[in-house]
Amino acid sequence: MLKGKAVWQKLAPLARDSSTLCRQNMKRTVLKCKTTVVPRAQMSSKIPGGENTVYYILVGGTFLAGGFYAYRTVTGDKRRYDERITELSDRSSKLSLNQQMTYIQTEPKEEADTSGAPAAEPVEAETLVAEPPAAGPVAVEPPEVEPVPAEPLTAEPVAAEPPAAELPAAESPAPEAVTVLPEIPAHAPYLLIGGGTASFAAARSIRARDPGARVLIVTEEPDLPYMRPPLSKELWFSDDPTVTETLRFKQWNGKERSIYFQPPSFYVSPQDLPKVENGGVAVLTSKKVVHMDVRGNKVRLDDDTEISYDKCLIATGGIPRNMQVIERAGEEVRKRLTLFRRIGDFKSLEKISRDVKSITIIGGGFLGSELACALGRKSNESGLEVIQMFPEKGNMGKVLPEYLSNWTTAKVRREGVNVISEALVKNVSFKDGRVEIKLKDGRMVTTDHIVAAVGLEPSVELAKSAGLEVDADFGGYRVNAELQARSNIWVAGDAACFYDIRLGRRRVEHHDHAVVSGRLAGENMTGANKPYWHQSMFWSDLGPDVGYEAIGIVDSSLPTVGVFAKATAKDTPKAATEMSGTGIRSESETEAVASGEMPINPTVPQAPLQGDDYGKGVIFYLRDKVVVGIILWNVFNRMPIARKIIKDGEEHGDLNEVAKLFNIHED
Repeated sequence: MLKGKAVWQKLAPLARDSSTLCRQNMKRTVLKCKTTVVPRAQMSSKIPGGENTVYYILVGGTFLAGGFYAYRTVTGDKRRYDERITELSDRSSKLSLNQQMTYIQTEPKEEADTSGAPAAEPVEAETLVAEPPAAGPVAVEPPEVEPVPAEPLTAEPVAAEPPAAELPAAESPAPEAVTVLPEIPAHAPYLLIGGGTASFAAARSIRARDPGARVLIVTEEPDLPYMRPPLSKELWFSDDPTVTETLRFKQWNGKERSIYFQPPSFYVSPQDLPKVENGGVAVLTSKKVVHMDVRGNKVRLDDDTEISYDKCLIATGGIPRNMQVIERAGEEVRKRLTLFRRIGDFKSLEKISRDVKSITIIGGGFLGSELACALGRKSNESGLEVIQMFPEKGNMGKVLPEYLSNWTTAKVRREGVNVISEALVKNVSFKDGRVEIKLKDGRMVTTDHIVAAVGLEPSVELAKSAGLEVDADFGGYRVNAELQARSNIWVAGDAACFYDIRLGRRRVEHHDHAVVSGRLAGENMTGANKPYWHQSMFWSDLGPDVGYEAIGIVDSSLPTVGVFAKATAKDTPKAATEMSGTGIRSESETEAVASGEMPINPTVPQAPLQGDDYGKGVIFYLRDKVVVGIILWNVFNRMPIARKIIKDGEEHGDLNEVAKLFNIHED
């Protein structure tokens, strides 16, 4: 075509000149109307008689060149089309043969063909595979395969073409390929690090605000999210010999429940999380996040697996603190030590309590006092010796005012516990198969097992890799009032050092705070942008008869004012759970702030006196004459009132009048 175009460009001027000359001669002849024969005009080529002939030749050559080009184009397209069809036919035939051979390997004959007859003709490709995509119907010829005589069935897979009778019918659907998803998803829109109460509360909050959310919880523990308070309380009072396996307990009100927040059916598997239609919550157990890439929005697990995220919550909680004197004591002492925190610790200590003669609990706080009472009551049945020692003057001496701490210590002793107060451990050693604890004042305690309940160390291992700030005074990740550490990273629970808009910067280690902070973090992860204002409460039970609830800053070093009254049969943790219907009292508590007038009993409350039986009462903790903390001693279902008092932040001239709001003197 290109050659024809070049020739035309050279001959076009000659054709135009010839055509113009012919028209001019014709015009002159018609105008003059002469019969004289005009001689033929000569073209510029000077070829006699060749003027019109050359013109015709040029036009005809152009048509021929165009036709030749069209012919070559159509012929080439047809050849390429035939080659493509042949290629598709060969590919389909090979695929058919391979799938037929696979069918023979996976679906062997039930009986061997012993007739010796040759195999039937091969089946067409569309019997086993779907039709290949094409512009229209394509007839695919099956490959020519030599028939193979049938042989007796052996253990080796048959690679020959199967008989037609044993192949599935032509209308049978083609086998679909199954996509195998990785066990650990590569991406999680909401990634929650830690499997405790705070993570579960956050997951529930996220799903409430974003019903289609996909939430992945990564936890070091082998268990699904569970509540920790029963580990040191109700589980020890169970009559079920298989309680360590079932982990079901009876609440003080007699109702039974599981320690787990939800059964396994509540969760989706991590493998299915990316494809579930309506989202869900998945728990990846026995996995630890060891590195956090804040810029890349991804984390690395202890098996080098990486998971990217859109938004992340750190709720790693803490690890039980050990004593240096025990760490230096040697391997034999450490073998006889329990740092109580998880389900595994409860199972281990429960078994030990049945096998040894003496257990010593070091620590006089919430956990130590609860375990002492639980094991002390059990010792009445088994003869187990239970010893509790601590450096304070009385149980929970860092929280309760001295007079109430002394009363509590007497209560613990009545439970069968040998309480040793003002005990500073100097040395721990292993001798003659037992553990010897030497105190600084020279006293010596011999025991079989030690339980260290001396506090919690917030887990902040990810701070270095993530570049997060750890508070120097309180410990834990430093976050703002919205519990936010970075633009897409939040922290909740024991590991959060947060800014309380009423009480300043704090870090709280209690169940209800994990619920409240986890719920708030979950809401903020979905765009709520709410500050921390709801004061969380905490509680402790010294058995079913004595318990208290507290809120705010409760520190025995602060000035306190206590107002007490005589307790009745309904002023016990057991009675409180019978009224509320739950053993986890914070679950029965509402976030609504108490408002309106409360009934006031006109009886004038009296200040506590030494030797009184502090059956029930209210203790106010003051800072600059403002109430910053309140303990309700055997007073239940009054927490919204305490919350409102702290939230108002007002000075009160007479706290006896404020105590009337709690109605502690009603019969």
